[in-house]
Amino acid sequence: QRSVLDEINFEAHPGELVAIVGLTGAGKTTIANLIPRFFRPESGQILLDGVNINDYALRSLRSKIALVPQTPILFSGTIADNIRYGRLNATSAEIESAAKSAHAHEFIRRLPQGYETLVAEAGATFSGGERQRLGIARALLKEAPILILDEPTSAVDALSEQAVFDALRRVRSNHTTLVIAHRLSTIRDADRILVLQKGRVEAQGPHSALLASSALYRQMCARLSVGVSLDEQESVDELLRDSSTACTSATTGVTK
Repeated sequence: QRSVLDEINFEAHPGELVAIVGLTGAGKTTIANLIPRFFRPESGQILLDGVNINDYALRSLRSKIALVPQTPILFSGTIADNIRYGRLNATSAEIESAAKSAHAHEFIRRLPQGYETLVAEAGATFSGGERQRLGIARALLKEAPILILDEPTSAVDALSEQAVFDALRRVRSNHTTLVIAHRLSTIRDADRILVLQKGRVEAQGPHSALLASSALYRQMCARLSVGVSLDEQESVDELLRDSSTACTSATTGVTK
């Protein structure tokens, strides 16, 4: 039985944005799910400020993490209630500020009831991009030291994506940020990029360094630049056929 992840070693520092890229099945979302302890690794450890996350009470651990899944969960209630779930004692002004940072305020204020608009089950009346922006607003409102974003803008247009990441840049110093990314614009902006392949870190470094050192990363960027998804099987097969890769190693841990 093959391990989903194998010898994954890296650090993420306060104020740093780390992007995780790889072909479908490489283990990107598994890493994101391990940090809040949705499940435990069979071996190895994840450290938060030098402490094994298994030594934290679950509520304490998750209070330090804001997670934006690819499809954020919305529940029945108002838009304000859904955003406020990130921090239950938040004021209306703080909710609106988070929505503005997530580039959600404009579409919210166009609704007849604004922030008091009732949300249908699972947010069915909103587009995928609108649901993602509400999820980002909720995460930003939480003000957690660790921010994990799983393809956070996959359903938004390029202009909205740029606005969201402009906001993330402004608050970057307040968080350790991990982004699972399939868009070149997101990847380029990262302080460090982890290139995953078959559950291993094949290369890591900033965008410019990886372009020079990693054939796999160059192939990924070439496909992303022309709009080809890394989840398309044909793209996966071509990348595996055409690329030669180099392994690197680092030290494991997540700090706030």
